[in-house]
Amino acid sequence: MSTSANLALPFIEGGELLPDVTLNETLRLIDTLVQLAIVDRDLNAPPGSPTEGQRWIVKASPTPTGLWAGHGNHVAAWQDGGWVFCTPKPGWFAYVVDEGAMIAWNGTAWVDAMTAMTSLQNMTLLGLGTTADTTNPLSAKLNNTLWVAKTVAEGGDGHLRYKMSKESAAKTLSLLFQDNFSGRAEIGLTGDDDLHVKVSPDGATWFEVIKVDRNTGKVSFPVVGGPREQLAANRTYYVRTDGSDANSGLANTSGSALLTIQKAVDTVCALDLSIYQATIQIGDGTYTGAVVLKPYVGALPPIIQGNASTPANVIVSVTAADAIRNDGGGYWKIRDLKTQTTTSGALLFARNGAVDFQNVDLGASASWHLQCQGSGVLRATGNFAMSGNGLGMICQGGNLQLAGRTITFSNSPVWGFAGFCSTINGVFQADGMTFTNGGTVTGPRWMATTGGCLLTNSGAPNTYIPGNANGSNADGTGVVN
Repeated sequence: MSTSANLALPFIEGGELLPDVTLNETLRLIDTLVQLAIVDRDLNAPPGSPTEGQRWIVKASPTPTGLWAGHGNHVAAWQDGGWVFCTPKPGWFAYVVDEGAMIAWNGTAWVDAMTAMTSLQNMTLLGLGTTADTTNPLSAKLNNTLWVAKTVAEGGDGHLRYKMSKESAAKTLSLLFQDNFSGRAEIGLTGDDDLHVKVSPDGATWFEVIKVDRNTGKVSFPVVGGPREQLAANRTYYVRTDGSDANSGLANTSGSALLTIQKAVDTVCALDLSIYQATIQIGDGTYTGAVVLKPYVGALPPIIQGNASTPANVIVSVTAADAIRNDGGGYWKIRDLKTQTTTSGALLFARNGAVDFQNVDLGASASWHLQCQGSGVLRATGNFAMSGNGLGMICQGGNLQLAGRTITFSNSPVWGFAGFCSTINGVFQADGMTFTNGGTVTGPRWMATTGGCLLTNSGAPNTYIPGNANGSNADGTGVVN
């Protein structure tokens, strides 16, 4: 009698007598093997009171006995008062009722069904302990997970890497940590290809606490600032009247240059200049924002410069504030520009900080042209010009150094208080100077008081210093030579 290839079901042969017997035998085998639910797989001898249709897998060890002898690992079904045995083939599945387990025959043993499956491909949903959905097609509800590297002995390389890839730089690839499904922390490539670490108190407001630049490997802390970017070469920041403070400032174009000098100063002061020079290059035009110089980290003083050939093309014009002020901001260099103020404010002011300047045009001032206080230092490292009225130049403590320089006057400027003033133990060094068009200047030439020292080395300050009125040692405590 021939049988089917997979379940060994007997066929009815041509001209067979009693074909109904063969058919019934076939149906019994189908009833045994289809939707195969096993009562138990831990017996090696028949149970005492089997029920019609119940099925067992005969335990192979120890050796089966009784009517099950010789049928280890076979499917044993109780039918019509007797045992029917089926020999399993690789790939057969069975559900073991008393264990709640799905098992499979791998050709030599009954094993966990998932162990027998070597691949699951193109599944659209998978839920472990929970229900997956289209938003979360892979979902798991559990308390622990374990990932172990496949060892070299097992055919692996002993390493374990998690690989995730996003579509493009503008997309997000991250690990999102939640509290009751509300975000609290996120780590990954969020919106670009730099590494970001963010935290949130409520899942809506986020603070970026760490950023790692993918191009340089440098770490920054956006919320609290620092560590500072360290320069590896000299750097120039550009400022233009058509720029934007949202730009980088690193190129001399409207799309890259900064709009205000103050933003450039703040940017430089956020750097670690190391041993390199930072220069702020200002384009032609008028800038109305006051410039406050600040402390920085580095060995060389930053330079703020305008138009070397025509300084008056770059104008810092400020209302009710000092045009350029250094109040404890370290040592800076200013050159190639014009300053002017209205209402109040000096043109160049230094207190507890130092400013070197050259090729500067001192325009109209609502206060002093140059003002030095405390331990501040104002030092002319080159010649400069004066084209506007003001109170004059004063050293109220500290040191004002103009020695050996030439001042070129234009527009007949007026000293509103006195040209060269020294007070409060300040030292004003003005020897060896040259004054071009000095004869056009009017107002008192000098004043020394409260221990101030005015050094001209001229022997005759009332003829040496430009102006049309003699100076005075107001309280007799000043020193003038």
